[in-house]
Amino acid sequence: MLLFGGCADTAAVIDQNKEIVNNNWSYSNKIKYTVKIDDGQMPYNLYLNLRVTGDYKYSNVFVLIYQTGPDGKPTGVRYEFKLANPDGEWLGQGSGNLYNYQIPFRLNYKFPAKGAYTFQIEQNMRDNPLHEVSDVGLRIEKAQ
Repeated sequence: MLLFGGCADTAAVIDQNKEIVNNNWSYSNKIKYTVKIDDGQMPYNLYLNLRVTGDYKYSNVFVLIYQTGPDGKPTGVRYEFKLANPDGEWLGQGSGNLYNYQIPFRLNYKFPAKGAYTFQIEQNMRDNPLHEVSDVGLRIEKAQ
């Protein structure tokens, strides 16, 4: 019998995705995650997980990422993430007609305090809904 002890991703605090219904991501569909941070001194890497179809019509995406910590005070930052080269070549990992991205938005980040943090991810493009977005998620890992 084989033991699969080394297969788990022990660095990940969270690595989850939520499916976007009908691939149409509206402003009102904020993707929400709550994460418990046990060590305020440990640096973490934070990533946006994104999956788009080959029919996504832009080479980038703008998102608002809100973070609310144990103090209850929300902060928000607008990010632009590049998804394709100027010649149209997708930068993500392709599988069929889907392209996966795991894009860093904070590296070696130290949370201000231990406790529960809520993240909300909101699309911030001109199109509402934003078509051809299949999944949106969050990964937080301990920095190596």
